[in-house]
Amino acid sequence: MSQEGEQEHSDRKKYEFRKVIEDLKNFEGSGTQLVTIYVPDDRQISDVVAHVTQEHSEAANIKSKQTRTNVQDALTSIKDRLRYYDTFPPDNGLVLFSGAVDSGGGRTEMVTKVLESPPQPVESFRYHCDSDFLTEPLEHMLADNGLYGLIVLDRREANVGWLRGKRIEPVKSASSLVPGKQRKGGQSAQRFARLRLEAIDNFYQEVAEMGNDLFVPKRHEMDGILVGGPSPTKDEFLDGDYLHHEIQDNVIGKFDVSYTDESGLKELVDNAEDALADAEVMKEKQEMEQFFEELHAGEKATYGFEQTRDNLIMGSVETLLISEDLRSDVVIFDCPECSNTDYEVIDRRKSTPDHECTECGTAIEADEENREDAIDHLIEIAEQRGTETKFISTDFEKGEQLYNAFGGFAGILRYSTGV
Repeated sequence: MSQEGEQEHSDRKKYEFRKVIEDLKNFEGSGTQLVTIYVPDDRQISDVVAHVTQEHSEAANIKSKQTRTNVQDALTSIKDRLRYYDTFPPDNGLVLFSGAVDSGGGRTEMVTKVLESPPQPVESFRYHCDSDFLTEPLEHMLADNGLYGLIVLDRREANVGWLRGKRIEPVKSASSLVPGKQRKGGQSAQRFARLRLEAIDNFYQEVAEMGNDLFVPKRHEMDGILVGGPSPTKDEFLDGDYLHHEIQDNVIGKFDVSYTDESGLKELVDNAEDALADAEVMKEKQEMEQFFEELHAGEKATYGFEQTRDNLIMGSVETLLISEDLRSDVVIFDCPECSNTDYEVIDRRKSTPDHECTECGTAIEADEENREDAIDHLIEIAEQRGTETKFISTDFEKGEQLYNAFGGFAGILRYSTGV
């Protein structure tokens, strides 16, 4: 799969995860009877089954009969789902949710969900039983999807690593042989200064080599590089053009940090918080700026569900723009009289409406089977036509306009279609 294809697949999967998480957050259980299990990809399925079996046995000690039954039923459901997996979970692990949720009127409904291969690896095995499902770790994975290179250095040591979403990964470190500012006896001040500058230069080259080895292979996937250290050091390092030119051009900020060990990487990310937020929003702003330029030119822009869908069908959409806040379904109405097909976008929380054919006025009864997620509907067409999909937040003015003024759907066209 191409890099662009992987990104689109990733964006769609994150949207699907976000939908499931929103549903899970709305569920409530009576007492501690909703079970959540996070499984890393290096944990053997047989170990997980053994743990679930043990928890099922211990649940027999729960005093409340209803809670005891619900917890054991949830664990049985999870155990049944685990049978579908071989020795290990899929890449990045999996998360299982099961429990009897309140469905109103004093009734409960058993719900079981399994999320495979989350956007970031599940870091450790976790068993959780409460009145709510544990979704926070997944929400953190979805909060940011950026990949940033990190470098912290002074003249004594350096560390390089990654920022993947919100997870900091130290990768390489180095210690310098740069002598202190006080020269030893018997050396001239001039010779000492020259040797010290040579040692500094050699160390900067070593740090750059670590950065280049780590970042160059990922340069097309990265969103930027952050550099931290004391003011003279990081400036000398960047001004000296030690980094590979493609990496140097990708530096989005330099920041003062007090430490240059692994804790310095965290300090760097903390100090760069505003720059990281701006970088993420900036990419979305550029997409929306292009959309509005094409819209004002009156040729290569489309918006609204039906117009955007028609252009997708024609293969004319270069980039599909969808608001992150959109939560809508589309109902497809096929007229039995004139064979016309209408599409009506409705709020996901509302029931399916009846409809009158826009061509002949025939009344068409609501049919839940002809209802589906509007975003999934468009993305499926986009994937078939080689169209890139971008989700746009409402954290800036034009992102809000996409949601409020254009119905949450828009597209930048490859060519004008008049639709």
